Amino acid sequence: MNSNYYKVIMKLLKIKYGSGLQLYGCPIIFNKRGATISIGRNVTINSSFLSNLVGLYSRTILITRTSEAKIKIGDNVGISGATIYARSSIIIGENTMIGGNTKILDNDFHPIEIEDRNADIKEKIGTRPIVIGKNCFIGCNALILKGTELGDGCVVGAGAVISGKFPSNSVIVGNPGKVIKLLN
Repeated sequence: MNSNYYKVIMKLLKIKYGSGLQLYGCPIIFNKRGATISIGRNVTINSSFLSNLVGLYSRTILITRTSEAKIKIGDNVGISGATIYARSSIIIGENTMIGGNTKILDNDFHPIEIEDRNADIKEKIGTRPIVIGKNCFIGCNALILKGTELGDGCVVGAGAVISGKFPSNSVIVGNPGKVIKLLN
């Protein structure tokens, strides 16, 4: 079922989206005041169990957690039950496919140091932007951590945990994610 009525809610949340947006099920979206979420043309967001039979654990979740945060999703992107959570910036290039239950997180959620964590000091949460290039494919259950940069045409294997910079056309698998092959 295409949840076009949810586009009204997206407009109220000041989410910018291009023509041809297809919503299957209702995503969960939290856009902090001052932050931006923009979605390109012809994007498909699967957020119901039946929209992708890989076995989605939850609806797609888009969250900007600070007023400076930015999520930018390019044209012709497909997302299935993924969580995209930004305190800084997450940019996803056009023609990228994001597999079921993937998590893309540009921050640590909590301070690393015990004293800072116990004092709940938000300023000490580690945060670095994520950039995912054009024409990438991210397998189901992948975890993409802060500071990751994927060049154009990268493939991330199912269940991979990746952090760091990867050249264009890399095939990245494992935990920690390593390049096992370069595509032509």
